[in-house]
Amino acid sequence: MALDETPNHTHATNPLLTLNYESALESLGDDYYDQVVAEEFPQLMLRWRNDALLPRLGVDPQVVKDEDFINAFGKFEGREPLLALRYHGYQFGQYNSQLGDGRGFLYGQVRGIDGELYDFGTKGSGRTPYSRGGDGMLTLKGGVREVLAAEALHRLGVRTSRCLSMIETGLGLWRGDEPSPTRSSVMIRMSKSHIRFGTFERLNYFKRPDLTQKLLDHVIEQYYPHLQAENDKYALFYAELVQRVAELVAQWMAAGFCHAVLNTDNMSITGESFDYGPYAFIPTYDLQFTAAYFDYYKRYCYSQQPGICKLNLELLQEPLKAIIDQGDLDIALSKFAEYYQAEYRALMLRKLGFENLQLKEADEFLRLTITFLRDSQVGYHQFFADIAATFSIKWRDDPALVMDGSEIIPPLGTSATFDNWCFLYHKILNHFDLEQMDKIGKTLTASNPKTALLRPVIESVWERITEEDNWQPFYDLVETLQTGK
Repeated sequence: MALDETPNHTHATNPLLTLNYESALESLGDDYYDQVVAEEFPQLMLRWRNDALLPRLGVDPQVVKDEDFINAFGKFEGREPLLALRYHGYQFGQYNSQLGDGRGFLYGQVRGIDGELYDFGTKGSGRTPYSRGGDGMLTLKGGVREVLAAEALHRLGVRTSRCLSMIETGLGLWRGDEPSPTRSSVMIRMSKSHIRFGTFERLNYFKRPDLTQKLLDHVIEQYYPHLQAENDKYALFYAELVQRVAELVAQWMAAGFCHAVLNTDNMSITGESFDYGPYAFIPTYDLQFTAAYFDYYKRYCYSQQPGICKLNLELLQEPLKAIIDQGDLDIALSKFAEYYQAEYRALMLRKLGFENLQLKEADEFLRLTITFLRDSQVGYHQFFADIAATFSIKWRDDPALVMDGSEIIPPLGTSATFDNWCFLYHKILNHFDLEQMDKIGKTLTASNPKTALLRPVIESVWERITEEDNWQPFYDLVETLQTGK
C-alpha cells in the first residue's frame, strides 16, 4: 500500500482524472467560495485507497494504480479551480463568523453511475483564507481515525461520508504539548455534499436573501430533484431535511456512536454524517458519555445528540425564513421527535433480530433492553454481538437458554430485568415458525458486527503504525469493519 512519489502520470491515462467531473457548485459564482492553491508535500505515500467506492463512480479498481491516487489526490493534478467553501456556524452555542474551509477544499464533483452527484473534498491539504493562523494540515492519526469511523458507520447502516483515499505527506506537525512532531496526512472525503447549515447561516449574517435563494434552488435541483416541480418545494425541502436529520441521529444512537462536535458547520444539508474528529463509540450504555475532552459541560454527549440536532434545524430556520413561511418551518420541525422515535425503534428492534415487529410486546421488549443495558453497564456492542453469536431455536423452548454461553450476562435469578427480558424474548420468538427463526438469526448477524470500533481498538492499530510502521493491523481492522466479521 505504501508508495513513494512517482513520475507524473498523464491526465489521459489516470482513471481518477477522466471521471465525469461537473462544476455544479462552481457555477454558482464566487459568493460561495474562494479559489485556493493546494500544498506541495515533500513526500507522498498512499496509505489507504477505498476500492469499494470506485465502482459507484463507474471505475474498475483493477485499472487504477496507486500512483493514480497519488497524482490526483496528493499532487492534485488535473483539477482547477480548487474551491475553499465559505460558511459560518454555531460552535458550542456561540455564533462564529470566522469559519470556512480552513484545511480543505472542494477538489471536484463527480456524477456517479447511480445519477447522484458526489463531492471530493480534501482534509489536510494546506492553508486557505480561513485557516485562522493554523497550518491547514491533518495529522496521520486524524486521517486513520476518520477512515475507520466512516467504514464502521457505513457497515452499521449510518448515512455517512466515506474516505476515498488517505496519503501520508512526509510533513512533521507540532500539536499541543507533544515533545516531537507528529506525522501528517491528506485525505479525500467522498460525500453527497459539503454544503452545510452554516453555509446558509453565513448568507443570513451578510443579509443576502438573494444568495440564500440561489443556494437553496441549487440544493433542491441537485439533492432533492423530486421536489423540483412542486409549488411548495421550499417548504417540502425543509420538511424532508428534518426527517433525514432525525433519522440520521437515530442511526447514530442505535449504533452507539457519539459524534462529539455537532456544531452547525458540521451539519450537512443532505442529512449525511461527516467530519469525524474526537468521535467515539460508547463502551456501555452511558447517556452522559462524552467523546470530546473539551466538552466540559457535556453539550454534545451521547444523550444530547437528538436535541442538539433538532436545535440546529431550528437555527437553520433563521436564514430560511426569508424564503419559507415560518408556519411551514414550525410544522415541519414539530415532527422531528416522531421521525426520530420511529427510526430508533426500528433500528433497535433490528439489532434484536426483528424487522417490522408489530407485536404488542415489542415496546416493552425494547424498554427492558435499554433498562438492562443502562443498569448493568455490560458492553453495549458486546451485548448485541453475543445475542447474534448465541442465538438458537431452543430459545423458543426455554427462556433460561436465551443468550446461554455469553460471558457477560448475569446468572439466572440475579437480575429481575434480565430475567424478564429473557422471558419476553422467548415469548416473542414463539410467534415465529422455523423459517422465520432462520431469518431472525440472519438479521441478528447482519445488524451486530463482532468487532466494535472502541478506543482501545483504534489505539492498538495506531501503536503498531507509530512503533513499527506496520500498517497491516490497520488494513485488517478496516476489512473487519467492512465485513462485520
